[in-house]
Amino acid sequence: MELAYYSNLAVRLVNSEEPVRGNDALTSVDAVRALFGESKQAARRATDADVTRLRSVRARLRAVFEAASEGDEVRAVDLLNALLIEFPVSPQISGHETRDEDGGPDWHMHIADYAANAGAGFAATASMGLAFHLTELGADRLGICEAAPCRNAYLDTSTNRSRRYCSDRCATRANVAAYRARKRLDAERTAAADRSPRPPREDRDRTGRTADTAQDTSPARER
Repeated sequence: MELAYYSNLAVRLVNSEEPVRGNDALTSVDAVRALFGESKQAARRATDADVTRLRSVRARLRAVFEAASEGDEVRAVDLLNALLIEFPVSPQISGHETRDEDGGPDWHMHIADYAANAGAGFAATASMGLAFHLTELGADRLGICEAAPCRNAYLDTSTNRSRRYCSDRCATRANVAAYRARKRLDAERTAAADRSPRPPREDRDRTGRTADTAQDTSPARER
């Protein structure tokens, strides 16, 4: 099954909004059609009503990613199961349009939806793809970018499950910000040390010598 393709539909939908920055790219039928990517036939079914439908699904898919990134696997699964129940799909064997090395049909599993509208069809395939990704690779592979204020969703495909950012750009920005923060902290510590009071000096007599080492140099008195 084209797991990566279907699960990326969920990422594409979630990242059509930047909630912290207040940006929303999902504002027109053309924007909806762009989400479908290679599925041109499904995209042609999109109408104005699908903008509202997919915005609602987007918020629910983001909640799945957020729960998974926070380590709440049970909540992530519950939220995703609710989407699967609401937007069911039918798996089908496909391959007539592709050929294997021997020239025969390249049979593979394909997610087919029979939804009444484009928005529901997109939600069905995106949710199913995300479900396969979660069950095959683990809920901890669903993440939210840690480079503030990004908050984009991503699928961690690294070998050591170490991904923290949605892109190299965000990773670079976060590393630079962390470096600058360390430099500021070092500068503040140095300034604080310079401002701290120094130990009091020893009391000195008027001649400039310390009191405990001063000697009486006045002439001896005759008795």
